[in-house]
Amino acid sequence: MPNTVPITLRDAAASDAAACAALYAPYVTGTAVSFEDVPPSDAEMARRIETYGASHAWLVAEADGVLVGYAYASPYRPRPAYRWTAETSVYLGLDAPRRTGAGRALYAALLERLTARGYRQVITGIALPNDASVGLHRALGFAEVGVERQVGWKLGAWHDLLRMQRALVPGTGAPDELR
Repeated sequence: MPNTVPITLRDAAASDAAACAALYAPYVTGTAVSFEDVPPSDAEMARRIETYGASHAWLVAEADGVLVGYAYASPYRPRPAYRWTAETSVYLGLDAPRRTGAGRALYAALLERLTARGYRQVITGIALPNDASVGLHRALGFAEVGVERQVGWKLGAWHDLLRMQRALVPGTGAPDELR
């Protein structure tokens, strides 16, 4: 049963960079969830928020005025044919209460925003094992499309990356800008 903590969602701002960086740092330094080796600085996080917020979306979740999570989308690949596909990520504080609905709410709002901006597909990569993230993505309609075996070396071991995908817009017609 979910906890009943009121969650507020909003677009991220540069002023959220320090809180996002602090929330993310333990994932970088103590887990294989992120394949980064060095936590980004507050300035780097502010740059990411500005860049991805403008082109895709970056949302934060707050509980009682404290940032408890964030979700964002970024370009999937740099070549032009991929411009209607986004890669998504969601992070909740490692010490934040679980089963509050924050992750689901963040992702639902992110997917809605991406659809409104014309994106057609979303893809995510989940370092394995990560049952909670796999379960969240399945619950939100993502399907497994493959596993990249032993692609990430972190914390003294190789890690697989599960790829999951979800269509935002049904059908196979041309994107709106090409009609």
